[in-house]
Amino acid sequence: MELSSAFQVTPADGDRPGAFASFPYDRDLVRRFKESFPRARWRGAEERWFVPGTTAVRRLDAWMSQELEALDRHADAKGRDAFAFDPLTSPYLAAQDDLQVRTPYSRTVVEIMRAIPWAWWDSANRIWRVPFRSYEELRRRWPEIEEAARRNEPEARRRRREEQKSRPSGASDRVQAERRRRRYPVPGDDLPPLERPVSTPAWGVVVFEEIDEGVRDEAVREFYPHLQGNLSGYVWARWRMPWLQEVYRTKPAPEGEGLELRESRGWWLPSRDELQERARRLREIERAQRSREAGGKTQVDL
Repeated sequence: MELSSAFQVTPADGDRPGAFASFPYDRDLVRRFKESFPRARWRGAEERWFVPGTTAVRRLDAWMSQELEALDRHADAKGRDAFAFDPLTSPYLAAQDDLQVRTPYSRTVVEIMRAIPWAWWDSANRIWRVPFRSYEELRRRWPEIEEAARRNEPEARRRRREEQKSRPSGASDRVQAERRRRRYPVPGDDLPPLERPVSTPAWGVVVFEEIDEGVRDEAVREFYPHLQGNLSGYVWARWRMPWLQEVYRTKPAPEGEGLELRESRGWWLPSRDELQERARRLREIERAQRSREAGGKTQVDL
Protein backbone atom coordinates (compact mmCIF):
# COMPACT_ATOMS: atom_id res chain seq x y z
CA MET A 1 0.00 0.00 0.00
CA GLU A 2 1.43 3.35 -0.98
CA LEU A 3 1.64 6.04 1.65
CA SER A 4 -0.74 8.25 -0.33
CA SER A 5 -3.54 5.70 0.17
CA ALA A 6 -3.30 6.29 3.92
CA PHE A 7 -4.35 9.93 3.37
CA GLN A 8 -8.11 9.86 2.91
CA VAL A 9 -10.87 12.45 2.72
CA THR A 10 -14.51 11.38 3.08
CA PRO A 11 -17.47 13.78 2.76
CA ALA A 12 -19.72 13.83 5.81
CA ASP A 13 -23.11 12.23 5.18
CA GLY A 14 -24.95 13.78 8.14
CA ASP A 15 -26.86 17.01 8.55
CA ARG A 16 -23.74 18.98 9.42
CA PRO A 17 -21.63 19.96 6.38
CA GLY A 18 -18.02 18.91 6.54
CA ALA A 19 -15.61 16.08 5.81
CA PHE A 20 -13.64 13.39 7.58
CA ALA A 21 -9.87 13.15 7.30
CA SER A 22 -7.59 10.25 8.17
CA PHE A 23 -3.83 10.09 7.81
CA PRO A 24 -0.85 8.36 9.47
CA TYR A 25 -0.11 9.63 12.95
CA ASP A 26 2.96 11.81 13.09
CA ARG A 27 3.42 14.46 15.77
CA ASP A 28 4.55 17.21 13.41
CA LEU A 29 1.91 16.30 10.84
CA VAL A 30 -0.86 16.54 13.45
CA ARG A 31 0.51 19.91 14.55
CA ARG A 32 0.46 21.24 11.00
CA PHE A 33 -3.05 19.83 10.50
CA LYS A 34 -4.36 21.61 13.60
CA GLU A 35 -2.74 24.86 12.48
CA SER A 36 -4.42 24.57 9.08
CA PHE A 37 -7.78 23.40 10.46
CA PRO A 38 -8.25 24.90 13.96
CA ARG A 39 -11.93 23.86 14.01
CA ALA A 40 -11.12 20.21 13.37
CA ARG A 41 -12.17 17.75 16.07
CA TRP A 42 -10.93 14.22 16.68
CA ARG A 43 -13.68 11.58 16.53
CA GLY A 44 -12.37 8.80 18.75
CA ALA A 45 -15.16 6.37 17.97
CA GLU A 46 -14.38 6.59 14.25
CA GLU A 47 -10.62 7.18 14.60
CA ARG A 48 -10.55 10.12 12.22
CA TRP A 49 -10.79 13.91 12.17
CA PHE A 50 -13.92 15.89 11.38
CA VAL A 51 -13.52 19.24 9.64
CA PRO A 52 -16.72 21.32 9.47
CA GLY A 53 -17.68 23.53 6.52
CA THR A 54 -19.09 23.30 3.02
CA THR A 55 -15.59 23.62 1.50
CA ALA A 56 -13.98 21.07 3.83
CA VAL A 57 -13.43 18.43 1.13
CA ARG A 58 -11.69 20.83 -1.22
CA ARG A 59 -9.54 22.33 1.52
CA LEU A 60 -8.55 18.91 2.88
CA ASP A 61 -7.68 17.58 -0.59
CA ALA A 62 -5.44 20.60 -1.19
CA TRP A 63 -3.74 20.25 2.20
CA MET A 64 -3.10 16.52 1.79
CA SER A 65 -1.71 17.00 -1.71
CA GLN A 66 0.66 19.62 -0.39
CA GLU A 67 1.82 17.36 2.43
CA LEU A 68 2.44 14.44 0.10
CA GLU A 69 4.38 16.61 -2.32
CA ALA A 70 6.58 17.78 0.53
CA LEU A 71 7.73 14.22 1.27
CA ASP A 72 11.01 12.95 -0.13
CA ARG A 73 9.90 11.12 -3.29
CA HIS A 74 12.97 8.89 -3.19
CA ALA A 75 12.70 7.96 0.49
CA ASP A 76 10.59 4.83 -0.09
CA ALA A 77 12.92 3.62 -2.83
CA LYS A 78 15.88 4.09 -0.50
CA GLY A 79 14.04 2.18 2.20
CA ARG A 80 13.28 -0.69 -0.16
CA ASP A 81 16.95 -0.90 -1.10
CA ALA A 82 17.94 -0.91 2.58
CA PHE A 83 15.43 -3.70 3.29
CA ALA A 84 16.67 -5.76 0.32
CA PHE A 85 20.29 -5.35 1.43
CA ASP A 86 19.69 -6.01 5.14
CA PRO A 87 16.18 -7.49 5.60
CA LEU A 88 14.43 -8.19 8.87
CA THR A 89 13.22 -11.77 9.13
CA SER A 90 10.47 -12.30 11.66
CA PRO A 91 7.08 -14.02 11.91
CA TYR A 92 5.71 -10.64 12.99
CA LEU A 93 6.79 -8.79 9.83
CA ALA A 94 5.65 -9.05 6.21
CA ALA A 95 6.92 -6.98 3.29
CA GLN A 96 4.58 -6.21 0.40
CA ASP A 97 3.78 -2.74 -0.92
CA ASP A 98 4.74 -1.59 2.56
CA LEU A 99 6.01 -3.18 5.77
CA GLN A 100 3.26 -4.85 7.78
CA VAL A 101 3.66 -5.55 11.49
CA ARG A 102 1.24 -7.95 13.17
CA THR A 103 1.83 -8.89 16.83
CA PRO A 104 -0.21 -9.93 19.86
CA TYR A 105 -1.43 -6.86 21.69
CA SER A 106 1.32 -5.20 23.71
CA ARG A 107 1.30 -1.70 25.15
CA THR A 108 5.06 -1.60 24.54
CA VAL A 109 4.57 -2.37 20.85
CA VAL A 110 1.87 0.29 20.54
CA GLU A 111 4.10 2.95 22.11
CA ILE A 112 7.02 2.03 19.88
CA MET A 113 4.95 1.96 16.69
CA ARG A 114 3.47 5.37 17.47
CA ALA A 115 7.00 6.73 17.72
CA ILE A 116 7.99 5.45 14.26
CA PRO A 117 7.44 8.18 11.66
CA TRP A 118 4.55 7.51 9.26
CA ALA A 119 3.59 4.21 10.86
CA TRP A 120 -0.19 3.90 11.06
CA TRP A 121 -2.73 1.44 12.41
CA ASP A 122 -4.83 -0.28 9.75
CA SER A 123 -7.91 -1.10 11.84
CA ALA A 124 -9.62 -2.99 9.02
CA ASN A 125 -6.81 -5.56 8.80
CA ARG A 126 -5.59 -5.11 12.38
CA ILE A 127 -1.97 -4.52 11.44
CA TRP A 128 0.53 -1.71 11.67
CA ARG A 129 1.65 -0.40 8.29
CA VAL A 130 5.05 1.18 7.93
CA PRO A 131 6.21 2.79 4.66
CA PHE A 132 9.66 1.76 3.50
CA ARG A 133 10.86 5.29 4.14
CA SER A 134 10.72 4.45 7.87
CA TYR A 135 12.55 1.12 7.59
CA GLU A 136 15.74 2.27 9.32
CA GLU A 137 13.82 3.44 12.38
CA LEU A 138 11.75 0.24 12.42
CA ARG A 139 14.89 -1.88 12.21
CA ARG A 140 16.47 0.08 15.07
CA ARG A 141 13.47 -0.57 17.33
CA TRP A 142 12.75 -4.10 16.12
CA PRO A 143 14.49 -6.01 18.98
CA GLU A 144 12.16 -4.25 21.47
CA ILE A 145 9.10 -4.96 19.31
CA GLU A 146 9.91 -8.64 18.83
CA GLU A 147 10.70 -9.17 22.50
CA ALA A 148 7.42 -7.56 23.58
CA ALA A 149 5.48 -9.57 20.97
CA ARG A 150 6.93 -12.88 22.13
CA ARG A 151 6.24 -11.97 25.74
CA ASN A 152 2.57 -11.45 24.87
CA GLU A 153 1.99 -14.60 22.84
CA PRO A 154 -0.95 -16.58 24.29
CA GLU A 155 1.30 -19.49 25.27
CA ALA A 156 3.80 -17.21 27.03
CA ARG A 157 1.00 -15.43 28.89
CA ARG A 158 -0.52 -18.78 29.88
CA ARG A 159 2.83 -19.94 31.32
CA ARG A 160 3.14 -16.75 33.34
CA ARG A 161 -0.37 -17.17 34.73
CA GLU A 162 0.39 -20.76 35.75
CA GLU A 163 3.65 -19.71 37.37
CA GLN A 164 1.86 -16.94 39.21
CA LYS A 165 -0.78 -19.34 40.49
CA SER A 166 1.90 -21.73 41.74
CA ARG A 167 3.61 -19.03 43.79
CA PRO A 168 2.56 -18.14 47.33
CA SER A 169 0.34 -15.09 47.65
CA GLY A 170 2.53 -12.04 47.35
CA ALA A 171 2.81 -8.52 46.07
CA SER A 172 0.56 -9.01 43.04
CA ASP A 173 -2.29 -10.25 45.24
CA ARG A 174 -1.90 -7.26 47.54
CA VAL A 175 -2.01 -4.91 44.56
CA GLN A 176 -5.20 -6.49 43.24
CA ALA A 177 -6.79 -6.35 46.69
CA GLU A 178 -5.96 -2.66 46.93
CA ARG A 179 -7.30 -2.01 43.44
CA ARG A 180 -10.63 -3.59 44.35
CA ARG A 181 -11.05 -0.98 47.08
CA ARG A 182 -11.42 1.68 44.38
CA ARG A 183 -9.69 4.35 46.44
CA TYR A 184 -6.78 6.64 45.67
CA PRO A 185 -4.81 9.05 47.91
CA VAL A 186 -4.75 12.68 46.71
CA PRO A 187 -3.40 15.85 48.35
CA GLY A 188 -6.11 17.46 50.44
CA ASP A 189 -5.09 20.89 49.21
CA ASP A 190 -4.92 19.91 45.54
CA LEU A 191 -7.97 17.78 44.79
CA PRO A 192 -8.67 16.30 41.34
CA PRO A 193 -11.83 17.30 39.43
CA LEU A 194 -14.77 15.00 40.01
CA GLU A 195 -16.75 13.22 37.29
CA ARG A 196 -14.18 13.63 34.53
CA PRO A 197 -11.38 11.30 33.35
CA VAL A 198 -8.08 11.86 35.15
CA SER A 199 -4.76 10.02 34.83
CA THR A 200 -3.04 8.22 37.70
CA PRO A 201 0.22 6.23 37.71
CA ALA A 202 -1.38 3.39 39.68
CA TRP A 203 -4.67 2.71 37.86
CA GLY A 204 -4.40 4.62 34.57
CA VAL A 205 -7.29 6.85 33.46
CA VAL A 206 -10.12 6.81 36.01
CA VAL A 207 -13.01 9.02 37.14
CA PHE A 208 -13.09 10.27 40.73
CA GLU A 209 -16.60 10.34 42.16
CA GLU A 210 -16.21 11.62 45.72
CA ILE A 211 -13.70 12.63 48.37
CA ASP A 212 -13.65 10.45 51.47
CA GLU A 213 -11.84 10.32 54.81
CA GLY A 214 -8.18 11.07 55.43
CA VAL A 215 -5.37 8.59 54.74
CA ARG A 216 -3.95 7.02 57.93
CA ASP A 217 -2.48 3.61 57.12
CA GLU A 218 1.28 3.87 56.49
CA ALA A 219 1.21 0.50 54.69
CA VAL A 220 -0.45 2.06 51.62
CA ARG A 221 2.84 3.75 50.70
CA GLU A 222 3.70 0.40 49.08
CA PHE A 223 1.06 1.01 46.40
CA TYR A 224 1.29 4.79 45.98
CA PRO A 225 4.88 6.07 45.55
CA HIS A 226 3.66 9.66 45.17
CA LEU A 227 2.84 9.81 48.89
CA GLN A 228 5.36 12.13 50.52
CA GLY A 229 5.87 13.28 54.06
CA ASN A 230 3.07 13.10 56.61
CA LEU A 231 -0.05 11.25 55.50
CA SER A 232 -2.26 13.78 57.27
CA GLY A 233 -2.09 15.94 54.14
CA TYR A 234 -3.81 13.28 52.00
CA VAL A 235 -7.41 12.13 51.63
CA TRP A 236 -8.99 9.18 49.85
CA ALA A 237 -10.74 9.82 46.54
CA ARG A 238 -13.18 7.13 45.40
CA TRP A 239 -12.88 6.19 41.73
CA ARG A 240 -14.51 4.16 38.99
CA MET A 241 -13.64 3.24 35.44
CA PRO A 242 -14.76 5.87 32.89
CA TRP A 243 -17.45 5.16 30.35
CA LEU A 244 -16.40 5.07 26.74
CA GLN A 245 -18.39 8.18 25.81
CA GLU A 246 -16.79 10.06 28.71
CA VAL A 247 -13.38 9.28 27.29
CA TYR A 248 -14.43 10.38 23.80
CA ARG A 249 -15.77 13.69 25.12
CA THR A 250 -12.68 14.51 27.19
CA LYS A 251 -10.35 17.10 25.73
CA PRO A 252 -6.74 15.90 26.06
CA ALA A 253 -4.22 17.98 27.94
CA PRO A 254 -1.53 19.77 25.90
CA GLU A 255 1.44 17.54 25.15
CA GLY A 256 3.84 17.30 28.07
CA GLU A 257 1.53 18.96 30.57
CA GLY A 258 1.40 17.25 33.95
CA LEU A 259 4.63 15.25 33.65
CA GLU A 260 6.09 16.96 36.72
CA LEU A 261 3.00 15.98 38.73
CA ARG A 262 3.38 12.24 38.33
CA GLU A 263 5.72 11.88 41.32
CA SER A 264 4.33 14.68 43.47
CA ARG A 265 0.59 15.22 43.15
CA GLY A 266 -0.18 11.73 41.84
CA TRP A 267 -2.81 12.76 39.27
CA TRP A 268 -2.94 14.87 36.11
CA LEU A 269 -5.19 15.60 33.15
CA PRO A 270 -4.78 12.80 30.59
CA SER A 271 -2.91 13.13 27.32
CA ARG A 272 -4.28 12.13 23.93
CA ASP A 273 -2.35 8.83 24.01
CA GLU A 274 -3.61 8.00 27.50
CA LEU A 275 -7.22 8.64 26.49
CA GLN A 276 -6.83 6.56 23.34
CA GLU A 277 -5.34 3.67 25.31
CA ARG A 278 -8.19 3.71 27.84
CA ALA A 279 -10.75 3.89 25.00
CA ARG A 280 -9.09 0.93 23.30
CA ARG A 281 -9.29 -1.13 26.48
CA LEU A 282 -12.93 -0.18 27.04
CA ARG A 283 -13.80 -1.17 23.46
CA GLU A 284 -12.12 -4.54 24.02
CA ILE A 285 -14.22 -5.09 27.15
CA GLU A 286 -17.40 -4.18 25.27
CA ARG A 287 -16.55 -6.58 22.43
CA ALA A 288 -15.83 -9.37 24.91
CA GLN A 289 -19.13 -8.76 26.68
CA ARG A 290 -21.04 -8.81 23.39
CA SER A 291 -19.32 -12.05 22.42
CA ARG A 292 -20.27 -13.68 25.71
CA GLU A 293 -23.86 -12.49 25.39
CA ALA A 294 -24.07 -13.73 21.80
CA GLY A 295 -22.61 -17.09 22.84
CA GLY A 296 -25.09 -17.44 25.66
CA LYS A 297 -28.00 -16.55 23.36
CA THR A 298 -26.83 -19.14 20.84
CA GLN A 299 -26.76 -21.82 23.49
CA VAL A 300 -30.28 -20.95 24.60
CA ASP A 301 -31.52 -20.98 20.99
CA LEU A 302 -29.99 -24.38 20.40
